[in-house]
Amino acid sequence: MKKVYLLIIKAFIKPFIVTFFIVMFVLLMLFLFKYIDDLIGKGFEWHVIVRLLWYASATNVAMALPLAMLLSSIMTFGNLGESYELVAIKSIGVSLQKAMRPLFVLVTVLSISAFLFSDYMLPVANLKMGSLLYDVRNQKASFLIEEGIFNNTIEGYAIRVQEKGKDGRTLKNIMIYDQTGPNGNPSTTIAKEGVMYKTNKDRTLVLELKDGVRYEETSGDKGYNPRQRFTRYRFKATEQKFPLDDFQMKRTDENLFKSNYAMLNLRQLKIYRDSTEMQVDSVSKAVMPFIAPSFRLFSYVQPPTKPIRSVPEYKEHISELFADTEKSSAINGALNEARSVTENLTGRSEEYLAIQKTIRRYIIEYNRKFTLSVSCLLLFSIGAPLGAIIRKGGLGLPVVMSIIFFLIYHIISTIGEKSAREGTMSPLMGMWIAIVVLTPLGIFLTYKSTSDSALFDVESYKQAFLKLFRRFKKKKA
Repeated sequence: MKKVYLLIIKAFIKPFIVTFFIVMFVLLMLFLFKYIDDLIGKGFEWHVIVRLLWYASATNVAMALPLAMLLSSIMTFGNLGESYELVAIKSIGVSLQKAMRPLFVLVTVLSISAFLFSDYMLPVANLKMGSLLYDVRNQKASFLIEEGIFNNTIEGYAIRVQEKGKDGRTLKNIMIYDQTGPNGNPSTTIAKEGVMYKTNKDRTLVLELKDGVRYEETSGDKGYNPRQRFTRYRFKATEQKFPLDDFQMKRTDENLFKSNYAMLNLRQLKIYRDSTEMQVDSVSKAVMPFIAPSFRLFSYVQPPTKPIRSVPEYKEHISELFADTEKSSAINGALNEARSVTENLTGRSEEYLAIQKTIRRYIIEYNRKFTLSVSCLLLFSIGAPLGAIIRKGGLGLPVVMSIIFFLIYHIISTIGEKSAREGTMSPLMGMWIAIVVLTPLGIFLTYKSTSDSALFDVESYKQAFLKLFRRFKKKKA
């Protein structure tokens, strides 16, 4: 029995590792395609890209692990069925459930590890990736001078170069507009040639200009006209420096992102949810005291000690009780009161709905920690009997079947999560609906694989169709 268990475990581990890393690679490529415009042309060092991909790979585990579990289980039992090893195992008295037992224990351990990963490591990875991705997306494009085009990426300057040397440093026919002077007066520098390089750890751009002239407009002696004096300087060689601090990557404090839903563990999610629910209670309790003075019926804190004066009877409208001179002011006062109450209730209701949405997000993230583990068990319970039924190994039919079932699971879970976020479905039901829907399918496939059902045998369906066709033909004759 131990040899059978070892055979099945060895047959499962290799496809699981291979498929897991293949899926992770595909998801990382999708991540790169999504943010490629934010990464290229900004002069990032290689370790920034590597760190971003490392954090992104950690966040992709939630999708890669269930898919790898489904695909590897189909491949494992498909290979065993195709090579008739499952038949040999059954012939020695080991049922399919017993054969799956060691893998079920292994998958359970992996599921518990996935839960611990999602509770302890995934929030940290989300925090690191979220803050780094925010800085990457807000980083300015690297400073680049192109021939014949004004470059105004440096604030207050516009630089134009007619021709660049092959080394990328030698420049010819240079024109610089400087708008950083006092009173907003621009100055213009023109040079025949120059050399460009960076200093101070790429924080300063230096242009060494030769054979040029500088034009400036300044105020006169009395200072009434800011453009009263025009000055021209000729030079054989000069040097101009430009700050490049805006092109250096600046890291944002990670504490600003710590309150996000995806960056909290179970304990923190519970604390944030409880504190947010207290806000809901305070908002709900603050509504009535705020609008109560507008309704005289509710303006009494305690029952009145004296009887309230009875209101005279009126035929059609209460305005009949007012004199003609008082009707207009009474109606305007009532309209203003109603408008004030409506505006207050609208603002309070929007605040209430926003807090309720925040609570739903906390509940969704709380349940997500558990659905990752349970989805691994569920997809294994679907993939293992499915592989035993189709009896095909390799990367052909198993890949197709695993993608179909995973897409069904992913679509249902995505719809449920979106409905939970919008409030059309409870967060608990929205996060668990895919597992609730597919659990009967796993039970059904396990039953069919135990009874050696030819569920995906095309030949059996063909024979059944021909049999039904002959029977129909006989009745017609």
